Amino acid sequence: MTQNITSVADRAITGLDRIAPATTITKIGRGVALAGVVLPLLLIGLLKFTQIEVDALKPLITNTPWLSWLYPAFGEAGATALLGTAEIFTAVLLIASPWSARAGLLGGAIGSLTFLTTVSVMFALPIWYAELGGFPWINPVGQFLLKDVSLLGVSIVIFGESLTRAKAQISQAV
Repeated sequence: MTQNITSVADRAITGLDRIAPATTITKIGRGVALAGVVLPLLLIGLLKFTQIEVDALKPLITNTPWLSWLYPAFGEAGATALLGTAEIFTAVLLIASPWSARAGLLGGAIGSLTFLTTVSVMFALPIWYAELGGFPWINPVGQFLLKDVSLLGVSIVIFGESLTRAKAQISQAV
């Protein structure tokens, strides 16, 4: 019985691979993952140049010790614009990453630092509904920040893959 189920599953896997080869599925997945990082960076980066976003970031930046220095250094609008510029620049580098290992390397590095920073904010701010008993009941701030864990992961993958491609290009040139 188990052998029959395994045989049917094996045939299904083989048939699926003929219809949509694993390499094609992987390429599609990489493209979707890249778009999943680029779109938030672009759209939220552009939003950083609006007063709505300046106001929305005040509690996050003010209450995070390792980010609060941004306001005295650049002002509220200036700090937000700086973050938006970095996000848009990173998105452009990531868009170029399939064609340029160096762009992917820089974009992956900046994206990793960006999302590591936003994920770290979860350690400085209350992200759990205290009235529901805390963990695992995540509040809107936590919900907003939690997605950045996956964006951090994709940025690290892009960084690592770009590093591998850049090293291969250097060794071919030598």
